[in-house]
Amino acid sequence: LFSLSTPFIIIFLFSFFFFELGEIVVNEVNFVRKCISAESSQEDLWGKLICTNFKVSFILQDAPPKQKSHLSHLLLGEHDIPLTCLEQVVTVNDTRGKKKVLGSNQKLKFNPTELILYCKDLRILRFCFDEAGPESAKKVCLAIAHYSHPADLHLLFGFEYQGRRYHESKVNGSTPRGGLRTPIFDRPSDWDREIKRTSASGWRVCSAIYDGRCSLPEYIVVPVSLADQDLKRYSIFFTDQRLPLWCWNHPNGSALVRMASISDPVQQRKIEQRVFTAITKSHPQRSDVFKSDLDKCLPNIQDIQSSFVKVRHICVIDPFEESEERWLSSIETSRWLEHVRAFLKHSAEIVYCLDGKNASVILQEEEDRDLNCVVSSLVQLMLDPQYRSLTGFQSLVQKEWVMAGHRFLDRCNHLKKNDKEESPLFMLFLDCVWQMMNQYPAAFEFTETYLTVLSDSMWIPLFSTFLFNSPKQRAQHLIDFAKNKAIPAGEDQAVYFPPVWDWSQQFSTKDQTLFNNPMYVGKGAACVQNGEVKTFTRTKRNYSSSVRATPSSLRNGLKGGEETLTRRGSLLSELKPDFSPVKVESPSERFFRDLFSQPADQRGLLIPLLMPSHVALWKLYFLRWVPEACIPKGGPITAFHKLSQLVDEIEILQSQLRQYKGPSPGSTPLPSPGGPPVNQRRMYFKASPQNDPPTPPDFLTSSFPFTPMGNLCRRSIHGTPISKFLNGARIWLSTETLANDTV
Repeated sequence: LFSLSTPFIIIFLFSFFFFELGEIVVNEVNFVRKCISAESSQEDLWGKLICTNFKVSFILQDAPPKQKSHLSHLLLGEHDIPLTCLEQVVTVNDTRGKKKVLGSNQKLKFNPTELILYCKDLRILRFCFDEAGPESAKKVCLAIAHYSHPADLHLLFGFEYQGRRYHESKVNGSTPRGGLRTPIFDRPSDWDREIKRTSASGWRVCSAIYDGRCSLPEYIVVPVSLADQDLKRYSIFFTDQRLPLWCWNHPNGSALVRMASISDPVQQRKIEQRVFTAITKSHPQRSDVFKSDLDKCLPNIQDIQSSFVKVRHICVIDPFEESEERWLSSIETSRWLEHVRAFLKHSAEIVYCLDGKNASVILQEEEDRDLNCVVSSLVQLMLDPQYRSLTGFQSLVQKEWVMAGHRFLDRCNHLKKNDKEESPLFMLFLDCVWQMMNQYPAAFEFTETYLTVLSDSMWIPLFSTFLFNSPKQRAQHLIDFAKNKAIPAGEDQAVYFPPVWDWSQQFSTKDQTLFNNPMYVGKGAACVQNGEVKTFTRTKRNYSSSVRATPSSLRNGLKGGEETLTRRGSLLSELKPDFSPVKVESPSERFFRDLFSQPADQRGLLIPLLMPSHVALWKLYFLRWVPEACIPKGGPITAFHKLSQLVDEIEILQSQLRQYKGPSPGSTPLPSPGGPPVNQRRMYFKASPQNDPPTPPDFLTSSFPFTPMGNLCRRSIHGTPISKFLNGARIWLSTETLANDTV
């Protein structure tokens, strides 16, 4: 072994890594060049291109230098791409001028000289076969195309990987579910805790209507006044039997509810009246119930998909060779930011009904599995600071997306069977969350790195979170999976096929600290007063300060003919601070004026500003792979670096203060010299020694913790005119709108 050259040792180690994961090497080709730059091949990398039943892997010929500038994934190498992450597999023959997009079981009539992989995480990877054998190159291209189009869900690598992992964990005596803090909402106790936490005394957990045929989870929360036999009788009139489902309760007693459309128009009024009556009875003040039909007031899934494809093309594929104004205009034309604003705006209107009108709200969508997921999650994020913590946010996604039956399999198009069903609704939601984080950076426990990593996890088929269309489909596949892998009947599904929330499966403890926001002022935020460590506490007044300014007529429910939900375009004026004193304010205008006239309560109700100039492009997600957009020692990461060091230093001092030995007769108090152990410190960037200069490290860029090196190879761009944008220029919907924007 010691006589082997370095390249062979590297290949041997990677082969051992494949074996450990249980992968099967399908095909491979040597002497492949991975393109780094389109201008010159001097920086290109040489190695072996391998296709397994899990990923496309590129193994460098020479030992790679140690990198500090990106996350180190425990299951994927720096040059690996999961097969489910591939959007298109394109083969090129330069000499014959041919190009072909490959699908499953297709033939290739020419020998490829180049392979281009377009990825769903916005990477574009190019491999050249100048020195490779033509037949080997053709075979590996066909293998990648074939295995990236699995014929069935059970062929995804996660089913092989988790089966192997389960039996290894049993041998080692580990209990994976024991370390999972995020509730899965697959048992009544999870729902009972949520009901108790939100004081929803008018609601109960029910499993009577679950028959394994609809897309509902086994346990749902319904009004106490509705008996099980009533629910069974009403369910047949709703699309896919999706009855009204409780989402959340406001401290004032109003409830957020979601439901599908009633399929029988003859019975619609009668059923709605009974449902409304039951929800009204669940309110301690018997307040009114309002319904919002999201299909009528928000973009549909096809519009969202179309706008995402456009903005992705503009940011990643198109060169930045036009003027800055033209580039910004292209972003506007894509309508992606317009859709983001629309969802945030409508969610704010729902918040007004719940918080300002003290009224329960029903979100209605035809199937209750797409738009409802986005809006219900955003409303709860705005109202409840619990969901702005890391565990709380994950429980929100688990509750309102996974267990509510969002069609992740179809919307992510993992099997690549129906492009018409594909739509980035979860990505849209994450963008909306980032907009709120961008405006209220101290209100969230997690960072934009966490949101980006979460979006990337959709394309790693190893976890149950993003693989299925419904709890029913998940249960059916996992029962079959357990039988095939000899897993005992009755074993916890979260143990043998875990969700994504156990991040130790993907990242080291050190890398997971990149998820922690140093500015977070939520639960447990500490300070030192008079030599004692104090912890900030949140009162109900902080939780919803706007309720105290609501007239009693609104708190008791709206009985008049006032418009319940403002029009889509009307909230913009409500968010402007310069209201005319002569104008008669509507209750909604007064609600938002009062809210924005006070300093933002980072631990209370949060409504994002929605002027076009306030809604920005999420640069870390859309531009992280673009070399021209990568600013050395620039971007938000520089502030994150300094704040992390400062917080780490404060926490060390607090730890020393807690360990301080108090005075005793005849003795001198001595401070404990050490702080918390390095592996228990929350910040990624540690406090610098006193003599070290506080300059950011050389590896920091605006793309950190990702790197564009080798992850986006298209024709080069000279004279990129977007420097103003990259330095923080605002994005707006139109020049005319900007001229009128005085905020």
